[in-house]
Amino acid sequence: MPRRDPHNATRFWVDRAFPGLSLMSAELTTHEFPQHVHEAFVVAVTEHGGSVVKSRGLIEQARHETLLVFNPGEPHAGWMGRSNFWKYRSFYLARPAIDRLARGVGVAHLPYFTRNLFTDPDLIEDFLDLHAVCDGSAQQSERDEMMVTAFGKLFDRHGSGGSRIARPPADRELLRRATETMHQRFAEPLSLEELASPLRLTNFQLIGLFKRSMGLTPHAYLTQVRLNAACRLLKRAWPPAETAVASGFYDQSAMCKHFKRCYAITPLQFARANCVAPRPMSH
Repeated sequence: MPRRDPHNATRFWVDRAFPGLSLMSAELTTHEFPQHVHEAFVVAVTEHGGSVVKSRGLIEQARHETLLVFNPGEPHAGWMGRSNFWKYRSFYLARPAIDRLARGVGVAHLPYFTRNLFTDPDLIEDFLDLHAVCDGSAQQSERDEMMVTAFGKLFDRHGSGGSRIARPPADRELLRRATETMHQRFAEPLSLEELASPLRLTNFQLIGLFKRSMGLTPHAYLTQVRLNAACRLLKRAWPPAETAVASGFYDQSAMCKHFKRCYAITPLQFARANCVAPRPMSH
């Protein structure tokens, strides 16, 4: 639920689809955080403005060019400093979420971070995009893929201790088997685990395999398979709503969004151009 006062607004929620993950979006002008700790692993990214953050005896500036990371139980404080506005988004990962991510990237334990502030532009963009997706209605497979990608990059580049994340293989046979499964089961809500596990890959490795070999993520490739299936059905005069479900999209709106993004036309425009009229809805 949102919390508002004359100077500050915050919204905090629990992600029911990813156990152990909580999120917050905040717009602050006056708030000061005293020295405190979280049991959760915390990642925060600034959208606009900034603040001052103190941890490990260092005082650093939180700006839109920075990503903040705090280990579980690590004391830190924050205040506005010279800034008069701070808008940020944050992730809080409790043990179930940490364990799930560790499995996804293929490490036994969450790495430890010896710094709190990072400036990688692509990481910042990944976490902003991920937070927006978690705040929307994207398919679960897309959200899981973005989670593994963003946190996998963060762990791999800046984490200390524990095992290193295994590199994705450059194996055309593994890619063929994964894409074959997608073509056979595109109408199902396929998860990364269902694609990666039979290949003995982690989710992070599977994403890397697709990116290296095709320049697409698994979710992006599966979306293309589903769009092709939708086109075949629309040519056969299937109604858009039934086409969407049969093609593996969450609903007609989701299919339309991807159709317009990839083809710049709506499914109905495509159907009409192919000289078909949607057949009556089945009862």
